[in-house]
Amino acid sequence: MTMLIKIGNSQGVRIPKAIIKQAHLENTSLEFEVTSQGLLLKPIQKKPREGWEEQIKKALLENPTLEEETFLGNDLDFEGWEW
Repeated sequence: MTMLIKIGNSQGVRIPKAIIKQAHLENTSLEFEVTSQGLLLKPIQKKPREGWEEQIKKALLENPTLEEETFLGNDLDFEGWEW
């Protein structure tokens, strides 16, 4: 059992390490959802390949000798994919 604790002008909850591990919440950002039964904490799920396009463009600018195909292959490799 846990209790709300005062943290500045807010309140917080200490979550035992075992529960954090069991719920796969280590090193994650959380979102809150208010439900009819209380408060639900959920890890924020990143989209697969999120940010890759920007990182590739940055790498190409920093290393002009690299070719885009080094990272992206050719257009046939990505048929049916969405960025």
